[in-house]
This record gives sequence, structure tokens and C-alpha cells, in this order.
Amino acid sequence: MSFELPPGFHRLSQFERLQTLADLCQLTQDELGILQGDSLDSKLSEHLIENAIGYFPVPLGVAVHFVIDGKKVLIPMAVEETSVIAAASATAKWIQKQKGTLITSVQGHLGIGQIHFPEVSSFDRIASLFHEHREALVKLANACVPGLVARGGGVQDIVWRIASDGSGSHLVLHVLCDSCDAMGANLINQICESLKPSLEQMTGERVGICVLSNLVDTKLVSAKLVIACENETLAQGIVEANLCAQRDPYRAATHNKGILNGIDPIVLATGNDWRAVEAGAHAYAARSGRYEPLTHWSIEGEHLVGTLQLPLSLGICGGMTKLHPTSRVVLKILGVSSASELGRICVAVGLVQNLAALKALVSDGIVKGHMKLHASNLAMAAGASPKEIPLLQQKLIELLDQKKPIHLNQAKACLDSIRLQKDR
Repeated sequence: MSFELPPGFHRLSQFERLQTLADLCQLTQDELGILQGDSLDSKLSEHLIENAIGYFPVPLGVAVHFVIDGKKVLIPMAVEETSVIAAASATAKWIQKQKGTLITSVQGHLGIGQIHFPEVSSFDRIASLFHEHREALVKLANACVPGLVARGGGVQDIVWRIASDGSGSHLVLHVLCDSCDAMGANLINQICESLKPSLEQMTGERVGICVLSNLVDTKLVSAKLVIACENETLAQGIVEANLCAQRDPYRAATHNKGILNGIDPIVLATGNDWRAVEAGAHAYAARSGRYEPLTHWSIEGEHLVGTLQLPLSLGICGGMTKLHPTSRVVLKILGVSSASELGRICVAVGLVQNLAALKALVSDGIVKGHMKLHASNLAMAAGASPKEIPLLQQKLIELLDQKKPIHLNQAKACLDSIRLQKDR
């Protein structure tokens, strides 16, 4: 996609932003209506979940100024936190000014299904049987998903490993499956369960749990950001902040949450399973035996370099991505043609979001920027009318500029003052 955003996109009215998107992404009037929630009727919710009673709408915005792998991308994000889209957009714009490059890559493409044997009489005997019958098991597994095989996917291999802790060990089969452009959870679960009877007959052992794993370290997505190191103090501060997360799991948890601030909203907006993404990311962060940051920042010569790698299994077809009309429009705005491309965008935005947080922490602090954006929320919570919100928001921002904290009671007091002055 090649496009130029109008200056001050964030200052446009919502109607003007929608019209700009329509022009850039060739959206139809029906698709514009979908973005505004016109299509979310009760019939859809009845088919999606049990005991449906309605919807809980989440604001959908678009992060701008992103150039990923040399391509300009608009990033739709479904998120309730006020500062996420603003921070992502502002940092992406700063990266452009610094002539930074944001490059992504993918290592592997296979999902993991697990078949657990809680107790086995002999690990060596079972391993020998698996080796002897591996090809037959792969064929049997693929017979369960002929449609996936016809699309070029399916089970590629079956391997085994021993899982252990202080109390003992058990054997686990990993069914390695290419689910093409689907996330593939249901497909992989069906494959694993279909193999259970044959495996029990072949081994004479009891099969326990059969289910996919969300720690898909066979499908790793990476992003690398290189920026000219013009502000050495800022660059050193970012490296130091990353080191704090490396040494302290309490800090690493919040550090990684900031990364997922950028990833989760895209995953949610595209109808993917953000809970699976979170589980995989946090498990990967603890793969060394201790919980660590997912990003790494360093100064290399005259450049600040950041990297992020995590397991990521997403889909652009099937499941919610196909059923939810908003997800289909979001994918059109992103302009992605494969699940791999979607994953690369997610990880790139996660790295930029991490930079935004670190940049704020080592300069003005996290409160100033976040609370300026949160001021409008406080204004609404204080009971300001639509005409009063901008006035109250400005009052609260002035207090922040004076390095004073702002809170709801203070917002109410400022609103009373505004109304009193109006009545005079």
C-alpha cells in the first residue's frame, strides 16, 4: 500500500478520519458502517458465544506513521487505554524523523499439538516405536484434515520429548502442523485426539491430554529497529531501562506488558485469540527458567538497536476473523495477504510500543504523557458536558504542566470552578 496521510490526522473529526480511510483503503460505505458498529446485531452474538446478552464495544482506532519492511502501514487497534495509539503513532513518527529502519522476519511456520503419556513402562521402547511408525502416524494425522492438506498444509512431522520436574517424568509427542493462514487451534486439537486410539493400540500405554500448545517456539516472529543515536543520553537510558528488566522479573512483567500493549489491540481487532498470544509470550519470556524481557536494546556504533522475538500463531481466515464483520474490514485496512505478514506487523508494533514506553520512562516519566491523554476520561467521569470537556481537559493539562497530580475529585472541583465562572 502506498499512501500519504493528511497533516494532523489525529486532529480531524471522526467523520473526516473515516473518509480518509475510505479513500486510502478503498472501503465501501457498508464497510464504513461496519467500523461504526452498524452490523453488530444480536443474531451474530448468539452464534458466537453461549448466553449472549449483548456486546461490550471497545474503541477502534488507527495508529499512523508506521513503515514496516519499507512499506507504509495503517495499524487498526482495538483498545481502551488512552495512551496506546497516541504513543505508537508518535514514536513511529519519531523513528521516521530519525531515519530509522524497522525490519521483520519469521523463523518456522508450524504449530504444536501435544499428546501426553502420563506413565510409560519404558521410554526407550516407546521412542523406538515412534521412530518405526512415524511416517504412518503422519499419514494418519493428515487423513483427519484433508481440506488443510489440499491447501498445502497439514502435519509435517511428529517428534517426542520427555517432560520432567522434581516429582518425575512423562513422555510427550509434539505434532508439528502447518495450518496455513488459519490460527489452527481447532484443527490441531482434532488431529491430536484422532491419533489417540491408534497410539494407545500401538504402544499399549495410556494417552492422557491431547491439545495444542500456545508456546509455539516453532513459529517465531522477530522485529529489529535501528535508529541513529543522536541523543546519547536517551539511548543510554533506554539500554539501562532494558537492563533493569533483565535483572528484575517484577520490572520485566511491566516491560513485557508494554510490548503487548502494541500487539494485543491488533490481535483483538483482527478477531484473533489475544489470550493465546499472551500465554505464549509470557511462557517464552520464562524459557530460561526465570522471567525476562522479550526485547533487547543496545548501542552499536552510532545506532540504537532494538530487537523483539516471540512465538506468534495468528490467522487471517477461519474462526472469528471470518465471522466478525469488523475483523474483515480491519484486515482490509492492514492490507495483509498472509497470517505470517500479520504476525510481522504485530511484532513490529510491539517493539515500537516498547520503545515508546522506555523513551517516556527515561525522559519525562510515564505519568505526564499518559495523564494528559487521560484528562478527557477524567473530564467525562467528573460529569462534564460535551461543551465543557475541552475546557476541563485544558485545566487538567495545565495542572500537569505545573507538575501537580490530577484525579477525579480535582476534576470535579475544576468543573465546579468552570461552571461558577460561566454563571458570573
